[in-house]
Order: sequence, then C-alpha cells, then structure tokens
Amino acid sequence: MVQKTHTQQNDTAHLSVDKLSAEQAEKELLVLAKQLSAANTAYHRDDTPDISDAEYDQLKRRNLAIENAFPALKRSDSPSDQVGGEVADGFGKIQHVIRMLSLGNAFTDEDVDDFDGRVRKFLGLGSDAPLLYTAEPKIDGLSLSIRYEHGRLIQAATRGDGAVGENVTANALTIADIPQEIQGAPDVLEVRGEVYMSHADFEALNERQASIGAKVFANPRNAAAGSLRQLDATITKTRPLRFFAYAWGDLSAPLADTQFKAIQRLSELGFSTNDLTAKCDGPKDMVAHYHKIEEQRATLGYDIDGVVYKVDDLDLQRRLGFRSTTPRWAIAHKFPAELAWTKLEAIDIQVGRTGALSPVARLAPVTVGGVVVSNATLHNEDYILGVGGDGNPIRDGRDIRVGDWVQIYRAGDVIPKIKDVDIARRDQDAEPYVFPDTCPECGSAAIREEGDAVRRCTGGIICPAQVVEKLKHFVSRGAFDIDGLGAKQVEQFYADSWIETPADIFTLRARFGDGMQQLKNREGWGEKSANNVFDAIDEKRKIPLGRLIFSLGIRHVGESSANLLANHYSSWGNFETAMTSAQIGEGAEWDELTGIDGVGAVMATSLITAMQQDAERASIDRLVAEIEVQDVVAVKTDSPVAGKIVVFTGTLEKMTRAEAKGRAEALGAKVSGSVSAKTDILVAGPGAGSKAKKAADLGVEIMDEDTWLALIGDA
Repeated sequence: MVQKTHTQQNDTAHLSVDKLSAEQAEKELLVLAKQLSAANTAYHRDDTPDISDAEYDQLKRRNLAIENAFPALKRSDSPSDQVGGEVADGFGKIQHVIRMLSLGNAFTDEDVDDFDGRVRKFLGLGSDAPLLYTAEPKIDGLSLSIRYEHGRLIQAATRGDGAVGENVTANALTIADIPQEIQGAPDVLEVRGEVYMSHADFEALNERQASIGAKVFANPRNAAAGSLRQLDATITKTRPLRFFAYAWGDLSAPLADTQFKAIQRLSELGFSTNDLTAKCDGPKDMVAHYHKIEEQRATLGYDIDGVVYKVDDLDLQRRLGFRSTTPRWAIAHKFPAELAWTKLEAIDIQVGRTGALSPVARLAPVTVGGVVVSNATLHNEDYILGVGGDGNPIRDGRDIRVGDWVQIYRAGDVIPKIKDVDIARRDQDAEPYVFPDTCPECGSAAIREEGDAVRRCTGGIICPAQVVEKLKHFVSRGAFDIDGLGAKQVEQFYADSWIETPADIFTLRARFGDGMQQLKNREGWGEKSANNVFDAIDEKRKIPLGRLIFSLGIRHVGESSANLLANHYSSWGNFETAMTSAQIGEGAEWDELTGIDGVGAVMATSLITAMQQDAERASIDRLVAEIEVQDVVAVKTDSPVAGKIVVFTGTLEKMTRAEAKGRAEALGAKVSGSVSAKTDILVAGPGAGSKAKKAADLGVEIMDEDTWLALIGDA
C-alpha cells in the first residue's frame, strides 16, 4: 500500500483558522512544517520544485495565520523561521558573514499600503512624512553571494539555508557578467544578486539538450539553478548564465547612503544592475511602478515574478532591522502566479481529425505557473469575437486581434488560455480577425452547422490534416497503442505515402520489410528498430472490441463510450450489423442504440453516419480484414472491484497499461483516466505525480501494483 502523504493527513485545511481547536492547530502545524520543508528542499537544493509558487505561498500564509492565532503552539522547526534549503552533498560549505534572508510577500495593493503603514509606525513617522522607497524587478533565478577582498573575487556561495551556502566559486568565475577583479571598491565587498538565464538563451540551451538526448529544462529558473550548481565547472561554463547585482552583505566601508545610490555604485564598479529600478514616493508610486513593470514583463527577455520594494534611506533600513527571516524594510510584491501579460503575435488554424478548425494563439514566450508558454487555445471563432458559449458577451465583449496585449492564465495542468485583452494598448490600425471559411489544409469549404460552436472542413478523406490526425488517434494510447509507432512516425510515413489508412499499418512489413525500399534503411531507423515496430504491429492484430471502436476516431465517441458500445454489442459482427442496418431517428436498431445508458442521439447519428459512409466504411472494412477483433468476455460481477472506478498512474512494471485496464474492466471495474471524488482506487506505479497528489487530497484509496494484483487475485 502506498503510504499516505502529509497532505492526506491534513484534515483541517478546509477550516478557517478561527474554527480550529488547539489540538487541530497543533496537528496542522506539524503537517505544514513537513510540507514546507519538503518544498524548500525541492526548490532550493534539488532545483526540481514539485508545487507551484502559488501553492507554496498559500501554505506559508496558512502556517503563519495558525501561528498568530496560537502563538504558544509555534514549533521549534517552524517554516516561518526558515530560509532556503539545506546544502546539497558534493559542495563545500561557506558560512555567510551576514545571513542571506528571504523577503516577506505582498499580493495585493492593500498589502503594499499595509507594508508602508508598518514601516511608518515602527519609525514613528506620520502618514504625511516624506518616505522614499526603491522598486525593482524581482528576478526569478538563483540567489548568489560573491565576496571580493582588495578587488579580487575570492569566493561565491548560494543562499543555502541562509546561514550556510554552497561553495560555487569555480562556477561563478565562468559567468561573464561577474567581474573577477574590480577597481575602487571597499577592501571587503560582498555583492549579492541573482543568477538567471534569458529566454533566448534558455530556448537555445533546450534545443541543444534535446539534440543530444540530454535533459531539457521546464523553465529558465530551473535551467539557471541547475547550471550554476554543477559539480563540474566546465559544464557551467557551457551554459549561458547571467547575473544581476541588487544588494550587498559584508562591507568594510559603505557603498552610499541610499539604496538607489548604492545600486548605482555597483553599476559603476562593473556589475550588471537592472535599469528598471526606480525611486518611488510612497505606496501609490510603488504600485504604479509595479504595473508598469508588469506590462513590460513579456518583453524583458528574462523571467521576473514580482517587484521588490525597499526603504531607500540606508540609515532607516538599519533602524528598521530584521525579523527572524525577513527584513522589516523590504517586501516582494508578487505577480499572480498563474497570470501574465504578453503579446499575441499570430493566430494559426489547426485542423483536427473530425475536421474542426481550431484557432491557436502564438504568443511572445512568457513564464506562467512555472512553465514557459508560447501558445494558448482560442477555442473557436465566437471566443475570438468576445462571445461565450451561451451567446452572452465575455471579456465585456472585447474581441481578440493579432498584435494585442493579452493576459494569459494557466492553472495546474490546464492548457493556457486568454483571460483578457488590454484595449488601451491596441494599435489603431489593428483589424478584427476574420475566421476562415475554407480549410487551410485542403481548400474545402469550412462550414458551421446550426448549434455547433465549431467550423469544420468538409473535405473528409481528401483533407490531409484530417487523415493524419485520424492516423495519430488510431495509434494513440487508448486505441491500438503500437509500441514505437507514435505521432511522429505516423507523420513521417504519411508524408512518404507509406500509410494513408489504418489498414496500411498492418501491411507495412509486407511492403517495406525487404526489397529496394526497406524501413531499416531510412534515416533514424535500423534493422533492430524496424523489426521491433513490425513485431509491435503484429502484436496488436488482436484487439478488444472497445479499443477498435475508439480507434476509428468517430466524432463524439470517446474511450468510455466505445467501451459502453462494446459491452452492449459484445462482438464486431453484432456491432457492424446494427450500425449498417440502423436508420437515423427511427427503427428498432436506432431505439436499441440510443437506449444504451450514455449514448444519445448526437453520438448515435455520428456512429451510423460513419459506418454507412462509403469511403469511410471501405477503410474500416479493409482494417478489420487485417486484424482479429476480440469479443467482450462476460463481466465477473462477484469480483472485489466490480462496479468500482479505478485509475492507473505512473509506470506499471508487471503489465502494460492496456493490459491492466483490460483486466480491470473484465472484473467489472470502470477504468478512468482522471481522478475525481468518485474514484474508488488509484493504482500508483513509480513516477506517479499529480494524480497521486490529487487522490491523496480527496482521500482516495491508493495502492501499488503488487497490492492491486493481490486484490484481484493475480499476485
């Protein structure tokens, strides 16, 4: 049995803090301490964050709120008193002369007002007293401390846990933005800043990594952190790292009397500083500069996740001092974690297997929710016009045009979407987008039927996009799932006219196994890989009825509905006879088909149309002639999993995912691809990720593969 996570045990997370008993508060503080400690290690030490910034911030706020309500219960290992993560094995350790602390966070304009109020109260300043701040972009990279003595770089260290960092001196010496010698500096100067990677350099690095089969990075922050924290400095030298200086630690003499002048001094000494740093007269100016930087976020060429405000007068900073882990004189105003503004550079139309014309936004790349986003769905032509599915306006009726500045949102694993449009930044000559009424792939008319939100190509089998997408669907995981024959190979074989219909896949060995044109002689293939794919194709000549029905790519027929049909008709012969004989809207076959729970008139019409269309039916008949369709075996209703909803995730080691699903369904279970409150069992193999976390949150029973096999009697 998979061990329950700490998230599972947090049964009070849904309660407001004022509803907690002391016992509940103590228990939740323990859970939060473990969760946040693990998150700190994943982010700061391992460079592999496993929760979003928004989730992390939410946990920290919850922890602080409980501590404030129950101060006597604050733990000795409280996350409120921690900075960063522990030093990784393999690096030498460097003790920071002055601790590298983190910053408190602001999430709203009101939080900025509150910060200013706390500063003034501590200093005894009235609301009308002058008080200047600096505001600068918060770079999303890895913090670095660089120590100079008598003008020479002698050591560099990561933040680590704030008190002790990792010795990355050799690596820092390879970064061009970091001078190895400086003139005119204090005898002791510890410069602090952020190591980062530009968007262009990040993209080029990932292309190089992919070309040699090496790890690709999720975002520039992970790439920068992973590159700086290499045990081999020669690897760091090949990575395009950059450095912004924005602070200092140990000093033998002051740099200046204000924050702004001190940053200017660092620039004069040869360090890269951010030219968006500005002086602000109070919260109103600070927030205005925040929104100014937010508008430029997508064009900066590097990632930022907020704006940092600091009291400008260094004497006042000294008076304000520090809390246990944060300075009183600074705060980070974070951008919404799942939102970002960027420019819409183009709208492309993609054609799917059912002929649907789907508009896709091509964006200036921007990091949203920890992922670099360059594309977003635009749904359909109404969505672009500013009309919702119910016919009512969305975005207050604002349409979307090429060249617009748009707000992107992405939550969890959801495909990025456009939330809003900034009309004020629209070019005067921007023209409304005209949705095409012909297919961009084959030139056939693209029509929109009454009641359908989607415009569709009428080209059918003459449309190459539809043919390729149907072939991709045919070999997908829920369909034939042929090992070694995926979307890329299908595109390749179709482009060379090797396969045009599903039946062609099963004659590949006969046509290209030997002779003048052999698969093994193609670029990227060899004798072993060619034979492997031929064998994999042959292994799938026997196919369950439900998988065959799903593989046909008939509109409105998903994986679960295909299995409903298979369970009802039991054999291909029964199904084929019924679909051939049925008349849309009337007759015994129609009544039987629409009487199946889960099959409505729309799906039934689509099924009958596909099975009675001459060209499509001929393609299906050629396919069935090449394979053996397995009848549905009567379900065992007395099995321990009969009627239960089961989800498989991670890597199964003793059977394929398809075999596991087939076995579960044969025992009367319903197999789902996603976790919900209705899920009864999650079978988690190695590498289980978000599904396991969601199941844990919902209290779903989680078991490993061995426990599952024992449960169903296959151990």
